[in-house]
Formats: sequence, C-alpha cells, structure tokens
Amino acid sequence: MSLQGRIEYWFAQGAAAVGNGEAEAVFFELRSALESGELRSAEPDASEPLGWRVNAWVKRGILLGFRLGALAEMGCPEGFAFVDKATYPARRFTVADGVRVVPGGSSVRSGAYVSKGVVVMPPAYVNVGAYVDEGTMVDSHALVGSCAQIGKRVHLSAAAQIGGVLEPVNASPVIIEDDVLVGGNTGVYEGTVVRKRAVIAAGTVLTRGTPVYDLVRGEVYKATAESPLVIPEGAVVVPGSRAVTKGKGAEWGLSVAAPVIVKYRDEKTELSLVLEDILR
Repeated sequence: MSLQGRIEYWFAQGAAAVGNGEAEAVFFELRSALESGELRSAEPDASEPLGWRVNAWVKRGILLGFRLGALAEMGCPEGFAFVDKATYPARRFTVADGVRVVPGGSSVRSGAYVSKGVVVMPPAYVNVGAYVDEGTMVDSHALVGSCAQIGKRVHLSAAAQIGGVLEPVNASPVIIEDDVLVGGNTGVYEGTVVRKRAVIAAGTVLTRGTPVYDLVRGEVYKATAESPLVIPEGAVVVPGSRAVTKGKGAEWGLSVAAPVIVKYRDEKTELSLVLEDILR
C-alpha cells in the first residue's frame, strides 16, 4: 500500500492508532519525507486554477502525528528546555544541511523543510509542514506557520507573520512565491497567495476578508468561497484605508484598513533590495 493509503488508514482509526507501532512507523516515514522536501502539504500544479495543489492527505498525516505523540520533556535541562509532543521535537541542523540558524532562540519543528541557503535569524519559528525554499531569509520574530509554502529568495522581514493551516485539512495554506519581499510587522493569513516578485510593505495585513485595491489597474481583489485572496505578480502593496460611508462610522469619520497596490515592481524597487544579497 502507498504511503498515502497507509496514512489515510491510520488517520481513520482515530484513538485506536495511539500506541500502535505500525502507525508510528508510517507517521515517521511521512515526517522524514516532509523534512527532505520529497513531500509537501501543497505543491505547484499547473493543472489547478491557482497553479497549486493542496495535498490534504499530507495534512492528515501531520495531524496523525499529534494524535500519536505523548508529551515529553525535550531540549537541554541546563539550557533550552521545553515540553511538546514527542513526535515533533525541534530539528537539528549540521553544516552539511547548508542552513544558517543564527544563535538566539529560533526553532524549526520536525516535519518542516528548510532548503540550503536559508537564513533563520533569532528568534524565529518555522512550524510543521512548512516548506522554506532556497535562499530565503526568515528574519527576527518572524513566523512561518504550519504548512505555509515559502518560495526561493523570499525575505520575511522582522516580525512578519505567515499564518498556518492544518484544519480544515482541505483548506489552502498561505503561499508566498519566489522573490517576494514581505515587510516588517506584516501579516499574511488564511490561504492568501502572494505571486512572484510582489512586495508587501511593512504593516500590511492580508486575510480572506481583506479587499485589496489596485490603483494601477483599477481593480479590487477579493477572496471568494472557492478561491483565496491572490496578490498579482510584482505588485507593491502598502497599508491604506477607506472611509466608512454609512451609519455611525460615517458620522464619526471612521475608516477601515484597505491594502493598496500603488505600483508594480520596477528598477528602483530592485535597487532597494541589493542590500539583501550583501547581508547573505
């Protein structure tokens, strides 16, 4: 039986899987494949409308690991000690992995893929099922949530929050494609897709309920019941606001957050990113 078939079988067993050696072996096989990048919770697929396919069975396998794991004391009692599910210890890297994990309290959970050339600045956190591709910078206080997909040469600036998703298992994770710059104190949540080379300016928050106003093309981008919010390739998105025009909001002169696309990436935008290569 395939790995997918075995994961589906043991996930369907519910509590009966707990303590079963075969179920644990299947989960560890899945976890190892996630860490090597052989498996992904979501992956590029040109046949899908968004160009990405969600592998719901992989997320079921991750949830199986939580079900199977008992709480355990881990880490170093004299240093960094913690209590978590025994099935999800913190990952340990070697020089051969080619990943820079700078000292200061960062953690990458087992079941996450981190490619060669990635830099993780302290303190940062990469959760289970996440995929962080080659040459990406995960800056201080940044979060890469469960199953989030981060492309090549992405910069997640300080305090950037990339939301995670395990349940519902069919839900799309946040996807940040290649060469995206995510500014500081930015939040990207609820399955938002940020296309290649986009720039999300500091302080911008993107969710399923956030309409994004494109001043360049005269369009408004929104999530639908079938599709998440999608930020176009090369878009430069900044925080904005729009006036409340009815009721007390209008009377009090209030406004609500409204991210705005003010331009598309050009040579000047590229020059502002040169410093990144120097720092790496």
